[in-house]
Amino acid sequence: MADRIELKGLAVHANHGVLPHETEHGQAFTLDIVCWLDFADAAATDDLTKTVNYAELAQLAYDIAAGTPKQLIETVATQIAEEALARYAVLHAVEVTVHKPHAPIPLVFDDVAVVARRSRKRL
Repeated sequence: MADRIELKGLAVHANHGVLPHETEHGQAFTLDIVCWLDFADAAATDDLTKTVNYAELAQLAYDIAAGTPKQLIETVATQIAEEALARYAVLHAVEVTVHKPHAPIPLVFDDVAVVARRSRKRL
């Protein structure tokens, strides 16, 4: 059984992209994170240490996304997912979506997003 914790719409201004104006001026990005875990024990004991502290998770994701500029938002999503999985032993899997609604596409569109999903390898 796996429960979920969802963090949606975390806003960050960052300088990711392949074009010079993207890395110079930056733009708005939005992050969504879904964590799969079993938090029955945390709920039964009301113990934060037995689940994912979503305030810490939000800060982790924000720090990575607002940090060193990357050409690809795929890299940003992957770094957040892998760091979250490494930091929180209770996670079965994590999915990180990076939205880039102002991507330099010369057409009308609502959003561009990439999704990185990482899970623990079970033997």
